[in-house]
Order: sequence, then structure tokens, then C-alpha cells
Amino acid sequence: METYLICLAVAMVGGLMLSRVTKLLHLPAVTAYLVAGLLLGPFVLGRLHLPGLGFNTLEQVEGMGIITQTALGFIAFTIGNEFRLKQLKAMGRAAITIGIGQAVLTTIVVDIVLIGLHLAFPEIISVPCAITLGAIASATAPAATLMVVRQYKADGPLTRLLMLVVAIDDAVGLLLFSVSFGIATALAHGQVSVLAVVVEPILEILLSLLLGSAMGWLLNWVEQFFHSGSKRMTISAAFVLLTVGISMLEFHIGPVHCGFSLLLVCMMTGTVFCNICETSEELMERVEVWTVPLNILFFVISGAELDLEILSHPVTILVGVIYILARSAGKYYGAKTSCLLTKQAKPITDNLGITLLPQAGVALGMAITAATLPDGNLARNVVLFAVLVYELVGPTLTKRSLLAVGDIKPEGRTSSRKLNQDTK
Repeated sequence: METYLICLAVAMVGGLMLSRVTKLLHLPAVTAYLVAGLLLGPFVLGRLHLPGLGFNTLEQVEGMGIITQTALGFIAFTIGNEFRLKQLKAMGRAAITIGIGQAVLTTIVVDIVLIGLHLAFPEIISVPCAITLGAIASATAPAATLMVVRQYKADGPLTRLLMLVVAIDDAVGLLLFSVSFGIATALAHGQVSVLAVVVEPILEILLSLLLGSAMGWLLNWVEQFFHSGSKRMTISAAFVLLTVGISMLEFHIGPVHCGFSLLLVCMMTGTVFCNICETSEELMERVEVWTVPLNILFFVISGAELDLEILSHPVTILVGVIYILARSAGKYYGAKTSCLLTKQAKPITDNLGITLLPQAGVALGMAITAATLPDGNLARNVVLFAVLVYELVGPTLTKRSLLAVGDIKPEGRTSSRKLNQDTK
């Protein structure tokens, strides 16, 4: 236990110290946290096997799963704050159109490119693997995007649209992956399962939305018994933890496997709560401040999970580079086409696709499922390679796009310590 506590402390301090370096380079803090995780991971400092100094094995990193899942739950819960009725009336239809359009077009582009690679070199990648990777390509990481938005206090038309699209993207990506993986399994084993391809993915989305709605309503009801700001924040945190725990449950109804999407459940909880609670904005601000250390740990641990050994596999790098190029093109032109259809302003049309490039947790979860295919290890390694690239480069590109449209103000040399002294 003491070793784990020391590891967590070193991870947090290491990420914060490295963020001082990235600030000098005008890079987002999330990049520093990911790099700190890489350095403290089992492939760099972890190789020294010094207790407490870094994570010595991947198993040790995976043992921190409860922290990453909890952080994702809080991230999704706060994203639900973006789905206020006033905002949905203003841009809800456009966000849904763009969220679905860019995800579907990205999947189609990656499918075409990777199936073409199979036709040219059948020994490199199979059709089931290509189809599965196409669906995984649709997923965007909400965590990295949210961290950039928070760090630079980004606000404006692009930021508001981006947060809605990222949230919608999760549900669309889940559906696309479930259908594509079902087709890939049928091609690999010669059996088509209507339950796996159609019923189970739709049921998972519906169950997630129902559970999230119920938890959001229940949270609002329980909070009415408390008037202290600190106690109400504590109740909110407890409910997010409870929601994360329940969303991990799986069960069967006859032959149908039932489960929940953690991100969708927590997102819906936040959405319902924010629309029925009059003081939700104040509570959301308190929760965001309280979860800052948790989010730092999330990204450091995510960086430590990145397997650097995949860089020694030429086939993985080849397919990974093709996957990254195809996915990037799909996200950019998919978002651009969808923005043109919904008549968005030119700055949004030109920059939205770039902000959708980060990819991490959701894609890695899909990759674990994809690993059950005959050549699923290739799919998993390609996604790991892509996540390594996207997580290190994506936040910077998101920052530049938000800066280009004016949603982020140019950085100044302000200090919270100095600000606090000035206000006394």
C-alpha cells in the first residue's frame, strides 16, 4: 500500500513539475501529464525497479484502473453541464448532425483505406480487423479536450459546439463499433448474431440513458436535504462514484448480454441534474475544482499505460501511420462537410475537425474487445500506437484551433499567487 501511495504522489508531482516545462513551450498541461506518465511508466524509469519511483510493470499501472474510471466518470458528468436546454435549443440540431456525420464519414474513410490495404497486401491486415479499426476511428477522447478547454478557459461558438459534438460522438462511436465488431466477428467465424450486431448495442445505449436519467433525478432530490455548499458538493461527488460503480455492472436477460457505457451514464446524469437543479452551475464549478488532482492522475496513469514496445513492430507502425492519416482526414473532412451542411461560420468549419483528433480511453476500451478477433492483437497495437501519437499531439492542435478562432485569449504571465495578493 505504501508503494502505491508513493507512486501516486510522485506521479502527481512529476506531472505538475513537467507542466512548468511545457508552459515555456506553449504546450497544454495535459501533454506534460502524458509525457510524465511515459517517463514514470514501466518502459522508462519503471525499468529501474525502484519501489515508488515510477510504475514498474503494466500490471501495476492497470491496478490503478479505479482512479482512471472514476476520473472518466467525473469528466463525463461535467460534460453533461453543456447539455442545458437553452444551449440545446441554440445549437442542438447542428451538434447532432455534425456529431453523427463526422463519426460515420471517419469510419467509412478508414474502412475504405484499410480494406484497400488488405486487397493490396492480404498478409498484413484482414478485412475483419480493417472494419473494426474503422469503427474505433470514430471515437474521440473527451478528457483531453475538456482539459484544454478548462486550462485556457476557452469559450465561444467553437468551444460550445465542440463540447456537444464530443459528447454525441461517444454514443455514435459505441453504436458504430458494436455493429462493425459484430460484422467482423461474423466474417471471422462465419456466424452472424443479430443480438450482437443490433439488439445489444441499442440496448446498451438505452439502458445507459435510463440509468443516467434516474441518477440525475435522484441526485437532485437528495441534495435538497442539504444547504451547505461543501455538503452538497460531497453528495454530488458521492453520486458520481455511485454512478460509476453501477455502470460497471453487467448482466443477462435470457440470451441478451446487458451492460452500460460509463461515459454515457455519467454524461446523462450530469445533463438531467443540470437541467432540473437551480444551483447546478455553482455545484459544477465546485466539483471541477475538487477533481483537478484526480484528472492529473488520470492523464499521468494514461501516459504510463502506453506500451512503447509496439514501436519495435514495423507492421504495427506501418498500419498505424496509415490509420492515423486516414482517421485524421476522415475527422477533418467529415466535420467540415457536416459544418457546411448545417451552415456553420467559416472559422468553425475550418477548425472543428482538428479539435476532434485526440483519441484515448474509449478507443482503448474498444481495442481490448477487438483483441478477441483472430488478428485482434494487430488492431489493439495499432490503436495503442495511434493513441500515443494523438494524445501527445492532439491537445496542442486543439489549443491552436481554439486560439485561431478567438475562443482562447493569448496567454499572459499571470500568477494565481499574485492575483490572490492583489485581491487582499
